[in-house]
Amino acid sequence: MTFLMGIMVSFYFFPIEFTFLPGVNTKMAMAGFGLVILIVQMARSRQPYINTAIFGFSIIAILVSIIGLVSVTYNETHDYTYATYIVSMWVWLSGAYVVITLMRALHDHVSVELVCNYLIAVCTAQCISALMIDSIPAFKAFIDTYVSGFGFVDTSLMNKAQRLYGIGAGLDVAGLRFSAILCSIAYITTRIANTTRRGYIWIYLVCFIIIGLVGNMIARTTTVGVVIAIGYWAYHILYKTQGGTYLGKWLIGIIAIALLVIIPLYNTNPDFKANTRFAFEGFFSLVEKGRWEVHSNNILMDMYVFPDNLKTWIIGDGYMENPRNDPYYTGEIIGGYYMGTDVGYLRFIFYFGLLGLLTFIYFFIAITFNSMKKFPTQRVLFLLFLAVNMIGWFKVSTDIFLVFAPFLLISREENDAAEERLRVKS
Repeated sequence: MTFLMGIMVSFYFFPIEFTFLPGVNTKMAMAGFGLVILIVQMARSRQPYINTAIFGFSIIAILVSIIGLVSVTYNETHDYTYATYIVSMWVWLSGAYVVITLMRALHDHVSVELVCNYLIAVCTAQCISALMIDSIPAFKAFIDTYVSGFGFVDTSLMNKAQRLYGIGAGLDVAGLRFSAILCSIAYITTRIANTTRRGYIWIYLVCFIIIGLVGNMIARTTTVGVVIAIGYWAYHILYKTQGGTYLGKWLIGIIAIALLVIIPLYNTNPDFKANTRFAFEGFFSLVEKGRWEVHSNNILMDMYVFPDNLKTWIIGDGYMENPRNDPYYTGEIIGGYYMGTDVGYLRFIFYFGLLGLLTFIYFFIAITFNSMKKFPTQRVLFLLFLAVNMIGWFKVSTDIFLVFAPFLLISREENDAAEERLRVKS
């Protein structure tokens, strides 16, 4: 049952579209079931199952959508990417509701750490499946036969681009999700390092190595999570916080063992070598050329194009995607996204200006601080999630609301009860 629960979490966190069910991905299907479950439960108890804070976040999401709609209407465009963000928010929430409801039914409780453990397991499995797809033709053929897309890109496009992908995990969308989960590993390991549960640290660190290595092969945006996590660990080790020394020894040991596995694979497996060089192109460039050089970063630097008029700065141009298919667009058509930039912050500004961007930032800050208030013992975890989102926007416009969503559906009382049980065992 735990394995099936993991599949459901994967369907939520890395939604896929099946070839035999075109037009519907697992996120959309779970959202539909989530609404049905919510309505049935509310009808039976005659009480709301969604906490009032979510309605506050919904108001902010509605403001983001309204600003997007105003920009689209004023600029006479047809790009409703973020004009419908409130719908996207509730689709993710509904999908998360299915996950939390099933998790509660299986384990008789749900907590922040339990959700994190499932997400860590799913991300690790995605990375292992990515290596299997890349190295086992029969397995790749099986996946490509039944999985047509990831909800945001077709599998055929991934094959054409020759990028590593898992069963729903691909490109920078997966990279930011991996980053958030790497931060959760860093947080949990430091938290249990001074308890009787510290014997599990090696499992978390193995998962970190797998996600950090293969995740970067899938999307180098995973580096954001690697850097934040290592920085968080370094703080605890250098300042010798409780369990910091113990954790540091395990880190050194696991890294040493990992290198004993990675180096022979690098020297004997051409595909693994190519993927490793892609994942850590900057480090290889630094060693071989004496300078940090990453092809995608060089391209990204050329994408820092800023608005040249006040209207765009305030309300945007109403374009998020490339307007090449808009028959009414009269400006210059540049490759890639609108204005040729993939930088998250700039794409938001060009879409709905600083007004929309600042409202969107406030949306995530409000969620973060609410989560910190509701779960005070895990407040650092949500700050790490916020850091991943804000830093990630320097590279892509993908947000990680889906990471926050499951935690919004957990009550403080339920989490405290689970924490108390763990404390007694420790």
